[in-house]
Amino acid sequence: MTRRHDLDALRVIAFALLIAYHCGMLYVHDWGWHLKSTHTYEWLQWPMVAMNRWRMDLIFLLSGLAIGLFQPERQPGRFALLRTWRLLLPLVFGMLAIVPVQAYCQAVANGVVEPGFGAFMARYLQLQPWPEGGFDGAEYGVTWNHLWYLAYLWTYTMVLALLLPLLRSRAGRGLADWLGALRGPWLVLVPAALLALYMNTLLEPFGNAERDLLSDWYRHAEYFTVFLLGYLLARSEAFWSELLRLRAPLALAALGLGLAYVPLLMSDLSFDPIALAAMRCLRALYAWTALLAILAWGRHLLNRPFRWLPYASEAVYPWYVLHQSATVLLAYWLVPRGLPVWVEAPLVVLGTLAACALGHELVRRVAFLRPLFGLKRRRGSGRAQAEALPVVGGRQ
Repeated sequence: MTRRHDLDALRVIAFALLIAYHCGMLYVHDWGWHLKSTHTYEWLQWPMVAMNRWRMDLIFLLSGLAIGLFQPERQPGRFALLRTWRLLLPLVFGMLAIVPVQAYCQAVANGVVEPGFGAFMARYLQLQPWPEGGFDGAEYGVTWNHLWYLAYLWTYTMVLALLLPLLRSRAGRGLADWLGALRGPWLVLVPAALLALYMNTLLEPFGNAERDLLSDWYRHAEYFTVFLLGYLLARSEAFWSELLRLRAPLALAALGLGLAYVPLLMSDLSFDPIALAAMRCLRALYAWTALLAILAWGRHLLNRPFRWLPYASEAVYPWYVLHQSATVLLAYWLVPRGLPVWVEAPLVVLGTLAACALGHELVRRVAFLRPLFGLKRRRGSGRAQAEALPVVGGRQ
């Protein structure tokens, strides 16, 4: 298989957006997060909303594309075992060793626990419920915070492994061929119609179940659909050729739809049921068009072996595991000091980048740490192998 450098590069870009998004959560006005700065801004809601509507869809779409190129049907059992090891081990390790600092900072800031991280960890590792309002997930005694993506991706991967016999059947191959043969507006409208259906039927009853693996049926429907579409379309040359042909119209359409959707959403208008359904259809159309435009321009501009790409591709997983804990800890130290925003915000961003870079450099050099952060064992000359599946995510 020829390596798809554009998908590797898009994975790195998605992570860069992840850092920006989580740093923005500290400063965006009227949006709840683990900690909040004293400096918050309403205008930040506009770019955050514009990104939010396709950000996680892009990550799951890239995951499906990577698995499709990997061709798990050749060894489905080995594939399932490998994915379990590469996803669940970092998830459990992260929940017990990386994420607790976020819970501690939030619980202290909320006045639920006394300062003292050692005492907090001794209590946290008992895996017993905490007082209500301490930190996100306190009622369970342990939290996965931004690592929820690993649990969702593992679940979807196992479902896909079970579906492989069906997807390899004549009907499954026919579905993949039909999707790959979609042309022009149908390439946008057919998947967008599915996303709009989910929004109009599942968003209201299940929209508040975010990061709840057992109850988050709206997001399961949306994320698994784009994940499965990625798997089915990964090896379709007709699909990628059509994306390249339509890259300019797709970019213009995504921009136009975003400029229509975001101001309407941010306005003070009240929507009757029909108008609300139309808004959700517009949201689905904007999200899927943006995804196609990103894939199209990625294929056009990024499908080349950049020198920085192997290192950056390897860095994605450990940076993902580490980044939000670094951001929250820096905010915990810096926000009470009352620094001006032009000092505080750069310290948070640069400190997060520095912590992730240093953490990655340590992890990649220590053999027993590598699997805990999702990296493969070193082979041959000792050069790190780039992670095959994109695993980046964060809180919406």
